[in-house]
Amino acid sequence: MKTTGKLRGYIYAVTLFFITLSGFGQMPIFKRYYIADIPGLGWLAQFYVTHIIHYIAATVLIALVIYVLFDFIFNRSGLNTITGSGYFKIVIIAGLIVSGGLMVIKNLPNIYFGHTAIIVLDLVHLSLCMMLLCISLYTRIRKKRWVS
Repeated sequence: MKTTGKLRGYIYAVTLFFITLSGFGQMPIFKRYYIADIPGLGWLAQFYVTHIIHYIAATVLIALVIYVLFDFIFNRSGLNTITGSGYFKIVIIAGLIVSGGLMVIKNLPNIYFGHTAIIVLDLVHLSLCMMLLCISLYTRIRKKRWVS
């Protein structure tokens, strides 16, 4: 049981790293600040490469969330075992999944979102991403856990 939790933690950390890296790759910051000019990092400036990596990492994150959710339900852990920071992370991840799903829908053909809706959706998604990174750093430094 202990190794399963460690494996989930490693998968979550690697997924969080790649989804963040590829998400920031969707913005032209790696080319603009010459990070893509570093040997071996040229792929960071290629939109479609980072786009596919972002979708793959998002799929892994959603699968991990579903796995943990079912594991939590079937093991009957109880909602009272989740810590405050755990609830905060859950809400942020749920918001990221919903906003990311809406962004995927926005990219489908024959689907139209207004300019204001797209800007709001982008800002919400980016803000939730930054909140997750900050709370993850905080909980890592303070050694806080998802469950008690």
